[in-house]
Amino acid sequence: MTTRLTPRVRRSVLTLVTGAATALLLSVTSATAAPLDQPDDSGILAEPVDVYMKDHPSDVGMQPHSFGPLHESPDIKVCPTAEECATSQNPIVGQRNYIFVTLRNPGPYGTGATETGRIEVYRSTPGGSAAWRSDWTQIGWMQVPVYAGSTTVTIPWDNVPGPGHFCLATRWVSPNDPMTFEAPEISVSALHNNNIAWRNVDSVELVAGGQAQIRPYSIRNALTWANRNSLVFSQVGAPLNTAGGRLVADLGPTLYQRWLQGGKAGKGIRDVGRNQIEIVEPGQASLDNLMLNANEKLALSLSFTATTVTKEPIAVRVTQFGPNSLGAERADLGGVRYDVKVAAR
Repeated sequence: MTTRLTPRVRRSVLTLVTGAATALLLSVTSATAAPLDQPDDSGILAEPVDVYMKDHPSDVGMQPHSFGPLHESPDIKVCPTAEECATSQNPIVGQRNYIFVTLRNPGPYGTGATETGRIEVYRSTPGGSAAWRSDWTQIGWMQVPVYAGSTTVTIPWDNVPGPGHFCLATRWVSPNDPMTFEAPEISVSALHNNNIAWRNVDSVELVAGGQAQIRPYSIRNALTWANRNSLVFSQVGAPLNTAGGRLVADLGPTLYQRWLQGGKAGKGIRDVGRNQIEIVEPGQASLDNLMLNANEKLALSLSFTATTVTKEPIAVRVTQFGPNSLGAERADLGGVRYDVKVAAR
């Protein structure tokens, strides 16, 4: 948010740039008509401008806020067609998908004055504490006016790379509502800057008694000194065991050795060897005392299986906790929500 001290300029041309296409799609809904400009005697506007995206359904744009988790923004959605879908989906690899971003005007620091700026969309490996900018690849951007109310922007995503599991982040950049706060890690930036939103939700489609579904996860130290972190497992909705579910984390040789060196700390888990840890109690489990070097990023994978069909919503969250750039010793650094569905053979 900032105070507007420039003449009003209405722009009628929207520009969209993506890695492989120059198509343009824009869908706008406005709760009220844009207010008429009211210049003072000098002809200069002095209107606070504040466009924001929600980090959480209860988020109204405060910087910072107390809602969590931060990595499940309802204002970012992936759909397989240019028609907005009811719920976000995993992108289809190798095809054109569409990212829908909702921009809200005004936030708590603005008056609803129309503002023109860029909405940028980025992707990264799913996980916690992704570092800006090294962990992010731009998908596309659009120049767009945002009127009072809500504006939905549609950005094509061409040739989605495999395996099709991503973290997404959006950034609103404009001359009168600039980036006032950016940290080394996305979790702190999203909390303290309502111009940034983050979505890290993955669907896991299982067949009862069928093959395991593997999902990537990265644990990251975005800081310039070594520190210790935890991976915490929790559940939303029905427990995974209602579907006869099993969750195994393959830490890989490096992270597994770090866990051994940290005293095999944790709870609700079982060491099954070969760098693998079974998450016996997904609702209250953790892997603790994981040492990460400065600016280090380590990959692991999560294996999901189930034996019983269930219609109840099942979700498992995997969240990284550790020091952040603001000096907290054990902060929520973000993570991934895995929405699990189990179908019959």
